[in-house]
Parts: sequence; structure tokens; C-alpha cells
Amino acid sequence: MKTLIKNAKVFSNGLFIDSDILVCDSIITRIAPDISEGGCTVFDFNNCHILPGLVDVHVHLREPGFSYKETIKSGTLAAAHGGYTDVCAMPNLKPVPDSKENLAIQLELIKESAAINVYPYAAITVEEKGEALSDMKSMAENAVAFSDDGKGVQTDSMMKEAMQNAAAMGKIIAAHCEVNDLLEGGYIHKGEYAAKHSHKGICSESEWKQIERDIALAKETGVKYHVCHISTKESVELIRNAQAQGIDVTCETGPHYLTLCDADLQEDGRFKMNPPLRSADDKKALIEGVVDGTITMIATDHAPHSAEEKAKGLKDSLMGITGLECAFSVMYTHLVKTGVITLEKLVELMHTNPARRFGIGTPLAEGQKANFTVFNLNEKYTVDTDKFFSQGKSTPFAGEELYAKCLMTVANGNIVWKEEDV
Repeated sequence: MKTLIKNAKVFSNGLFIDSDILVCDSIITRIAPDISEGGCTVFDFNNCHILPGLVDVHVHLREPGFSYKETIKSGTLAAAHGGYTDVCAMPNLKPVPDSKENLAIQLELIKESAAINVYPYAAITVEEKGEALSDMKSMAENAVAFSDDGKGVQTDSMMKEAMQNAAAMGKIIAAHCEVNDLLEGGYIHKGEYAAKHSHKGICSESEWKQIERDIALAKETGVKYHVCHISTKESVELIRNAQAQGIDVTCETGPHYLTLCDADLQEDGRFKMNPPLRSADDKKALIEGVVDGTITMIATDHAPHSAEEKAKGLKDSLMGITGLECAFSVMYTHLVKTGVITLEKLVELMHTNPARRFGIGTPLAEGQKANFTVFNLNEKYTVDTDKFFSQGKSTPFAGEELYAKCLMTVANGNIVWKEEDV
């Protein structure tokens, strides 16, 4: 099977060049202008942009255990719809992947139904309860990294031992940082909106205080340490200083934290996530962290829930929003179109850096598996959650007009998403 992509702007060696792409038997065999090849299925993309497949290191696929929220099939189709070819699946599942046997259940489901490449996390602790370490060694071969996402590891000694084990195996610890004793029943940011509308707030210290602890432990143990979904200015500064000291720490933030703050909150569950939308100053610091290279990845924290679970307002809705199907467009519209970063920088944040750090994904290059996506950067569209493949429809970007429409996604040589008129 041969596919020829014509007349596109192809991301190659860090730049976009006018070129064609020839794919034969799932492999990119040639990238060059004016390719002529018989027996091909031909797509002419008329100066649209072809990017390496996007990589998201923080996605909740909800299966096994919570398939009424999302399945591996629906979640990976949603990812393809948004231009992703590689995602890392978080471990807050049922059963929790805290043993080789439990992880095997998830791996079998991925094999059966994933539309794109899925790399599962394994849990740091048994059932993510923070009371005993998981069987890390038995899972290391099949786990992309270790995380108790959704919960912070509260005990210093437990996190230190986990880091020592991960360091010995050359694996990443990806931490959801949250000090339980500082939460005080909060559910949105402890700021002006919470005070004005009588909501219980989550203080910034609940996040950055545990990052501060973990950085000290990472320095001591030498582990590869990654901080999930940072949201506060203090977190950015702590990580920036740690990197300057040579500590092996990376971090991610989400599109919502870079474009929204607590001043944008509405009494609607689609604005509720963990960590919460913080202050305007926090958003500014996060953008600065992206620009100066402190924050090296943008991840969606795609966290679908049922419509009923998200229909209870800010106070009572479950935490989590969907993000895969519009993340690139949100970032392109808000950061690239406005001149904050270049398109090439956005590709680094959403492909190159996460792929390199987690050892997944493939570059857009000759001899590589065909994993790429096509965007018409000039096409404006309105975010319509009725058109989402995800079972979760709750996003703060619903109804927003965005640039950069995904026209096609190819994973392992297979077209896994294509607009009808392509």
C-alpha cells in the first residue's frame, strides 16, 4: 500500500519546507518536492502544514473500570481527531495497574481497541493509596513511567523509595503534586472568584509545596522527575531553579492554564479541573515558563466524565475536562497567532520534547513509521462538542472560534482520522 501526500509544508529538521511525502507499507520512504510515483492513493493538501504526530503524556482513557466515561477506543479516536498519534494513559483505573497482572489487563485492551499508540503508566503505590509501593520492577518493561496521578504521594519516605527504585531502573517518576492537609475542602482556586462567590478555595501552596519536597528528593536520588500539570507561579520558579542546578526535572502544563484564569470562571462544571484555574499572575508565569524553556511540554490532562457528573456546577461536578480534540488549535490560536511563540516552538512542546523525554513517538523523517498529522492553519472553526469522538463533552473551550483545523491523522501508516472532504 502506497500513499502520496502532495504540496504540503512539511516539518523537517526543525523547519517547515515545501515538500511531498511518500509512504510505503507504513514507512515514510521519501520526503522531497515533486514526487512522482505510480500506484498511490494521492492526497493534495495545497500548502497545509504536516506535523509529526502530536504526543500527549497525560491522558485519561478510563478503561478498564470506567468505560461509561471513556473507552480506549473512543479516547484514541478523539486523540486522532486532534492530531495525536501517541498518548500516555494515566493509571487511576480499576483495577489500578499496580502489579504485572493488573497492567496486563490494560495492555490487552490497548492491543484490542486503540486507534493510535498508547503507552500506559503504572502506579507508584498499591491502589494509589500511598500506603505501600506497587510492584514496580515487574511492570517496568511495559510501563512508560510511574505515577499516582490524581493523588499526591503524601509520605516523604514513600516517595524517596519510589524514586530510588525508578532511578535504578532508569524510569521516570511523574508526580501529581498535592498536599492533602492543605486542601481544606477546596475545589476551585483560592482567589478573588472563590471569595466573591462563596466557594471553598484550593491554595497554591498545596501544589508547590510538594514540588519543593520532590525536587529535593530528586536531587538526592538522581531520578528522572517529571511534574504533571503545573498551575502556579511558584511551581514554575521552583522548577526553573532546579533545572539551573542540573537536577533532572521536567514539567508540563495544560492549554487551559495558559489561556484561562480564575477571572474566566463560570458556574459550570466545564470550568472545574484539578489543579484549578489559578490567577492571572499564575497564567502569566506559566506563559513565561513556556517561552523561556522551563516548561517543555503541553499536555491536555484529558479527563472525561459523564454528562451527569459534569452538570452539577463548580461546587459539585467532578474535576476534569476533555482536551484532546482542540488542544493544538487552542495553543495555535492563543500562542502562535498572537506571536507569543513560533509554530516550530509549538511542535517542540507538543511533539519533540515529550517524545524525547518519555522515549515514545517518531520523528517525521525518511525511514520512520508514518506517524503524522495535517492541519489547515488558516481554517477557522467553532468548537462543537457534539462532533467530539470522546464520550466526555465538557470543555471550557466549547463554542470558541479557533484556527488550525485537523484534516487528517496517520498512525503507523494507517489513516485514523480524515475530514470527509479530504
